[in-house]
Amino acid sequence: MNDPIIAETAPLSPVPRRSAPLSVPFPARLNPGVETARRHTLGWLHGYGILSGEAATAEYDALRLDRLMAYFYPDANADELALATDFNAWFFLFDDQFDGPLGQCPEAVSHLVDRVVRTMDDAPDLLPEEPDSPLVAGYRDIWQRITEGAPRAWQLRFKGHWERYLAAYHWEAQNRTRKGVLPLEQYLKGRRDSIGVQPCLDFAERCGGYVLPRELHGRPPLAELRRLTAEAVIFVNDIVSVDKELAAGDVNNSVIILHRSTGCTLDQAVRRIARTASARVDQFQDLTKTLPATLKELGMPADVHDHVSHYVASMRHLISGNLVWSRETPRYDDNGTAAVGNRPWADLFAAADPGVPASRPPAGA
Repeated sequence: MNDPIIAETAPLSPVPRRSAPLSVPFPARLNPGVETARRHTLGWLHGYGILSGEAATAEYDALRLDRLMAYFYPDANADELALATDFNAWFFLFDDQFDGPLGQCPEAVSHLVDRVVRTMDDAPDLLPEEPDSPLVAGYRDIWQRITEGAPRAWQLRFKGHWERYLAAYHWEAQNRTRKGVLPLEQYLKGRRDSIGVQPCLDFAERCGGYVLPRELHGRPPLAELRRLTAEAVIFVNDIVSVDKELAAGDVNNSVIILHRSTGCTLDQAVRRIARTASARVDQFQDLTKTLPATLKELGMPADVHDHVSHYVASMRHLISGNLVWSRETPRYDDNGTAAVGNRPWADLFAAADPGVPASRPPAGA
C-alpha cells in the first residue's frame, strides 16, 4: 500500500460551483516550493493526530489547501511556506469542527476557543482536567514556531489578530441561534475577524523580515487597505461557499444575508456580492496610489518605503490567490458540499472530550 503522505497528486483545474464574473487586475503567482510544503504539512498533520488513516488523508489532500498558501506567499522560502501551510491546514480543519451541532452551541464554542487562546499565553499549560485535543496541541506548536525570535511588537499584534479570529467562532455560533437576519454591515464587522486575513497579512511581514511601524498600521491608508483586502477575500469566499453553508444550515454568509433580507434569488445575490467585491478591489487600487504621499508626510525612511511596497504586493497576493484557489479546490463543489459536517476530521474536539457535541454518532451506534 502506498503511503498517502508521499502520494503524488495531479494539478488542480477549475471545478464547477456557483460563481459570478469576477476578476482582479493583478495575476496570481504560485510558489514553486508548493509540493515540498504539501508533503511537509501532511506529515505534520499525521504527527499531531489531526489526520489519521489513508482515506482521511486522501480526502484532505484533494482540497490542496497548500496551494492557497503558495499563492499567498509566492516568494516565501521553504521553511516559511511549510509553516504557512501548517497554520492554514489548522485554520480549515479547526473551522470544520463547527459545521455540525457544536457550531450551534455558543457556550461550548467559547470554552473550546479559550483552550486555544491560552496556548498563546506565557504559561500556556492547560488545566489538568481538560483533555488536550490534537488541534490544541497542533496550535501550540504553530504558535511557538511562528513567534520564535519575532519582535515583541509584531508578536502582540499577531496575537491580537489571532484572538479576534478565534473569538469570531463564538460570534458565528450566536448568529446561528439568533432569530432574524443579521444586517450586512453588522455581519461584515464580525466577518473581518472570522475570515482570518489579518494573521495572514502579519505573516507576510514575517516572510519579508520587517515590522511596519505602528503609526502606519493604525491609520489610513494602510488600515483601510487591510480592510479592503479582507472584504475582497470575504466576498469571494461567500460566493463560492454559499451552497456549502446552506447545506450546513449556516447564516454567516453575505450572499445568504442579501438573499434573505431583500427577497432576491440566490443567483441575483451572488451577482450583487460579486459587484461589491470588484468595487472593493477598485477602491484598493485607488488607495494604494496615496501611500507615497503618506509615507513622505510621516518622514518614513527609504527602507520603510520598500517594506510598504512588499506589504501592498502581499495584499494583492492574498486577493488574487484566494480567487484562483477558490475556483480550483473541490472544497466548494458538489462533493465538497455533500461532505459538510461529515469530514473524517470533523469531531476532533468530541473525540478528545465526550462532553463536546459530535457531528456524527460514534461508530457502531
